Amino acid sequence: MTVLWILCVVAGVLVAALASARTMRHIEALIRGSRIPPFVVGITLVAVGTDLPEIANSVVSSAAGHGDLNVGDSIGSAATQITLVLGLLPFFAGMIAVRRRPVVLTGIATCACIGLGAVLVADGELSRANAGLLLGAWIVSSLLLWRGQSPPEVGPSASPGARRGFHAMAALSFLAIVGAGATLAVHGVVQIATAFAVPEYLISFFGLSLGTSLPELIVDVTALRRGQRDVAIGDVFGSSLVDASLSIAVGPLLFPNFVDGPLAVRGALVALAVVVLATTVVAAGGRLDRRGGSLLIAAYVAVYFVLLGA
Repeated sequence: MTVLWILCVVAGVLVAALASARTMRHIEALIRGSRIPPFVVGITLVAVGTDLPEIANSVVSSAAGHGDLNVGDSIGSAATQITLVLGLLPFFAGMIAVRRRPVVLTGIATCACIGLGAVLVADGELSRANAGLLLGAWIVSSLLLWRGQSPPEVGPSASPGARRGFHAMAALSFLAIVGAGATLAVHGVVQIATAFAVPEYLISFFGLSLGTSLPELIVDVTALRRGQRDVAIGDVFGSSLVDASLSIAVGPLLFPNFVDGPLAVRGALVALAVVVLATTVVAAGGRLDRRGGSLLIAAYVAVYFVLLGA
């Protein structure tokens, strides 16, 4: 049976990889045909699209009464993307030049959402009111980050509104396929981990979040290789923001539930620490090279020791 789950993981990754290439073609067309800054496309459209597995898991796990799977996956994904995924990018695409201001602003917004989430789950409950606050935090953060970006110049080749709408919907459709492939891979990972009797929250924080972060890694590597640096960096930081707010909120907004408060808070504080670290590493030099990537990957490994040893 384990072999079957391994095959599911491999098949899911392959489907996600193939769909990511088509995704980026439509995103490039959308950027060329509008005045939306590429970084904004990354932190909104692409981030929400690549976070579809986490969002789906939030609804399914909350409906089943497994609040720890929702919070663990969302917070774990925020930590995984900002450390492991971001750290791996320079090894695939070389040194990446980064614009500091949007990275710092997104990092601050993510930290604020993680902090808010930690306060809300401390009592072990995620109510509809709590979920509404987190959803509102994501909306406000996204609007402020959008307003903070200067729109690019649009040349005579700009697409009409109808074509821009088509490319946006097509990009989301292919992102959904990326998410479906990743979800298949995630299911295999969870089944394998469950066989070893690992606690639910830790399975979600590490195994499930690693699987649901595959879309970010695949799409961002594709974006970097196609010269879309701002889209890739925006997606990594934007996905962490989505995970810390929208992803956690969607499930409890429909199905309020309970969580392991102390463990959830501890996980949130760890995620908060690595977001601060990653934002500092990237913004300090205005670039991300393999040395900085190695530091972020080491931080991801350290998270295991902090939580598993707690």
